[in-house]
Amino acid sequence: MLTGKYRRALDKTIGTICTVLMVLLVVCVTWQVFSRYILNQPSTFTDELARFSMIWTALLGTAYCVGTQQHLAIDLLTSSLKGRKKFFNEIYINATILGFAAFVMVFGGLKLLITVHESNQLSPAMQIPMSFIYIVLPLSGAITCLYSTVHLIQAIKNFANPELAEAASKES
Repeated sequence: MLTGKYRRALDKTIGTICTVLMVLLVVCVTWQVFSRYILNQPSTFTDELARFSMIWTALLGTAYCVGTQQHLAIDLLTSSLKGRKKFFNEIYINATILGFAAFVMVFGGLKLLITVHESNQLSPAMQIPMSFIYIVLPLSGAITCLYSTVHLIQAIKNFANPELAEAASKES
């Protein structure tokens, strides 16, 4: 489904986009502070650009974290589980992430995107269509769904063949 080569390419692409957006965010905030307090003429668009950059970074970063399984986890219970219980816990976690991403981010995000696109709403300072900003919601949701599906399939394969799962865990 998502082999190593394609997965690394997707991870690298998302990571690069998030890095560029974070740099943009820092530059915008720095310029905003400089123009406001040093030049006494605040920039009109940097506040909005920083806000949009932060939104994109957070949502794409969420998808990236799900893909690398570095998302926030409370593993006090998980670390003590073995065998079937651990398998069912992995299935539950990944299925919950998949369900949330599919229904809230993709389905809800598409509904929001369509509504905003039909209303021709523009951002106040930069005058760009707000649909350009909101497209990140279903996009990051779709990427999260893809990663969650891959993790679900891997968990099932690991349960079906525990020797492969143990060999893979020793390699990493």
